[in-house]
Amino acid sequence: MPLPASTTSPDAVAGSASRSGASLALVSMLCVQLGVAVAVGLIDQIGPQATAWLRLAWAALILLAVVRPRRIQFSAAALRSCVLLGVVTGAMTMLFMEAVARLPLGTASALEFLGPLGVAIARGRGARLAWPVLAGAGVLLLTEPWGGSADPIGVAFALGAACCWAAYILLTQRAGDQVEGFTALAVSIPVAAVATTIVAGPGVLTGLTPQILLAGLGLAILLPVVPFALELLALRQLTTAAFGTLMALEPALALLIGLVALHQVPGWPAVLGVGLVVAAGVGAERTGSRAPVTPPPPAPVP
Repeated sequence: MPLPASTTSPDAVAGSASRSGASLALVSMLCVQLGVAVAVGLIDQIGPQATAWLRLAWAALILLAVVRPRRIQFSAAALRSCVLLGVVTGAMTMLFMEAVARLPLGTASALEFLGPLGVAIARGRGARLAWPVLAGAGVLLLTEPWGGSADPIGVAFALGAACCWAAYILLTQRAGDQVEGFTALAVSIPVAAVATTIVAGPGVLTGLTPQILLAGLGLAILLPVVPFALELLALRQLTTAAFGTLMALEPALALLIGLVALHQVPGWPAVLGVGLVVAAGVGAERTGSRAPVTPPPPAPVP
């Protein structure tokens, strides 16, 4: 007797995928906000480069212990993607830590958001292009960059981090499509840790105490282990344009957390900015699903 055909429409499947991807991205952003708050305190104690190195070193150890990647799991193309993703991740982490050391967190985050916004605009098509444009306008209102001066070196670091974030989004989706599970992260994060070690040098070990090492472990879980894993899953269900647009919710979340936890009352431009980025996020979530991708099997080892 033949099995009954599925009654689930393609639109319903796409809608479920987009909602799931958007939820994963939202939880990732919340983890990032908490992680950055911890990182700011560590920067004051050990400096931006040592903070970036400590995050990635602990994250590499965690992922290697939990995932245990094997060479047989990777095709040559997948391994190249993961290594390149690791280099970009290391650069993004170090550049953003340097920016945060010189700029207010909100300003640095808003400048870094130009990376995913650029991806969203470049990958957007037709009516979907309206969402990243709307998100960009909202971020401008949230940060009001015309209201003060900023350290030009800090701005340069933040813009460099933005370029790396754009590459990170594209490479994360590619690596996630080529390798199953979290195996791609178990290669890219150790590569990022090695890259930051080469750049920062042995000086990163100066000033480390058991308390700082323990704080670094907690920071590594909050940022990057959990959010990077969630973003990998989200990018398997969302287009890069939709994902880039959803990242606009991050400065809005920071504003709302400041209002609730710190009683920092925003002005009307920021409130309007929140409305715009939320509208853009809803629009991206509804139109941003992508077809499921099954990673190809690795080539047999000769």
